[in-house]
Amino acid sequence: MRRRDPQRPRRPRPLGARGTRARAALQLGGDRAQDGRGLPGGAVTVSAVVVSHGHAGELERSLPLLLPQVDELVVVANVPGSAPVALPEGVRVVENEGPLSFAANANVGAAATSGDYVLVANPDAVPEPDAVRILREFLDTHPRAGVAGPQMRYFDGSWQASRRSFPTIGATLVRRTPLRLLFPPLRHQRGHYLLDDRPAEPVQADTMLGAFLLLRRAMLDEIGGWDGGFRMYCEDIDLNYRAAKAGWERWYVPAAVVRHDYAAVIDKTFLSRHTIWHAKAMFRFLRKHPERLLAWR
Repeated sequence: MRRRDPQRPRRPRPLGARGTRARAALQLGGDRAQDGRGLPGGAVTVSAVVVSHGHAGELERSLPLLLPQVDELVVVANVPGSAPVALPEGVRVVENEGPLSFAANANVGAAATSGDYVLVANPDAVPEPDAVRILREFLDTHPRAGVAGPQMRYFDGSWQASRRSFPTIGATLVRRTPLRLLFPPLRHQRGHYLLDDRPAEPVQADTMLGAFLLLRRAMLDEIGGWDGGFRMYCEDIDLNYRAAKAGWERWYVPAAVVRHDYAAVIDKTFLSRHTIWHAKAMFRFLRKHPERLLAWR
């Protein structure tokens, strides 16, 4: 039997990577997808997808602030039983039969929702009031914008570099080899991290961190959703790059602010597990998009 592409979101039943079907959604305290609370005619505009590997503490902090800003919210439990028992009323849970990548989980969540916009958020991303509304209104007024990302800040209030240029092979080699001892990335690659450019107004972006992105469903359908083959890392770069190739704009909207407990995989040990995963993900990205090999610096 022919196996369906796991990268493309599908309604109404979610499909995980490797053809693994997610379990039916477990409703906790009422179905926001059906009641359409706060929307004329019961329409669902913004569907939020949060991928969980347990993360009880993070979800306890983020979900109460996210839920009032969206029309439906689905937590994708990466493995059975990994979703916290105590979740706010109105949150639905989709449990996988087995662990999937973040990107595949995002596809599962998108397939289980119906909003015109899909908000994909990390458990540790905490939006300030009106953050989602600001992003949604921007997409509403910019029909070729497929991705809208907020200004990210650490929980101490300091600014976080969430908007970046697309990676180049030279910069990647420096970041992932002993060359970074000679050329520390945050000092010598300020252009990649856009550390000296902190706009106060919306600007177009190459790519943004996938920790909190509002995505137009029409764009996701066109480009085939997230690439579930990325185990960890670079799936957000790939999504933004494919959106760009398809003619969709990606916008950084700094009026929307999200607090995020971000820990970059950088300047640790050269052979750590996460560094190796990141290198493999970058290899996959370059294999998919070989033209990036020509972008040396």
